[in-house]
Amino acid sequence: MIQEPDDFARAVEAALFVSEQPLTLAELKLHVGDGGDLPATLAQLSQDYAGRGINLVERGGRWHFQTPPDLAHILRREKDETRKLSRAAMETLAIIAYHEPVSRAEIEAVRGVQVAKGTLDVLMEAGWVRPAGRREVPGRPLIYATTVEFLSHFGLSSRRDLPGIEDLRAAGLLDPVDLALEGLGAQSVLENDDEEA
Repeated sequence: MIQEPDDFARAVEAALFVSEQPLTLAELKLHVGDGGDLPATLAQLSQDYAGRGINLVERGGRWHFQTPPDLAHILRREKDETRKLSRAAMETLAIIAYHEPVSRAEIEAVRGVQVAKGTLDVLMEAGWVRPAGRREVPGRPLIYATTVEFLSHFGLSSRRDLPGIEDLRAAGLLDPVDLALEGLGAQSVLENDDEEA
């Protein structure tokens, strides 16, 4: 007949279960108090969990629950890691998407600043950008293009589905500085036309 655990054993079990890290005897006592024989309770719980889907183990004086090694393959799964891109990476990705294939020098000319090697590495690790060969000019610079994964991630059928300037303006995604510069550019064109007339 299985003996029901007492309140002290249940408290120890609960404290270990919710702990994010293995606990020492002193740390466990802080949670459960001195209401019982802690080493004997841990030994009994360890025996109770032996051969089950989780085991109570002691490693380096710290106690915790773990999956038995023979079940680890069942619980292994791929985890998508969300990574927030820096502003530089987003700008670089946009330039590549709208101007591909494009070299690092061409990206730098559009951005107006140097592109860190790490920026392109992050985009390639994400699977959104790939080397697309070399430009047939002196120095033969490497050129970059977007990937199918880029289109899939952003819900695009092709690059033709990328939003245009009017779409970006309507969505409120243009920086107010960009809008002001665009307005100044249009105004200077009108002034030049007036002077020529």
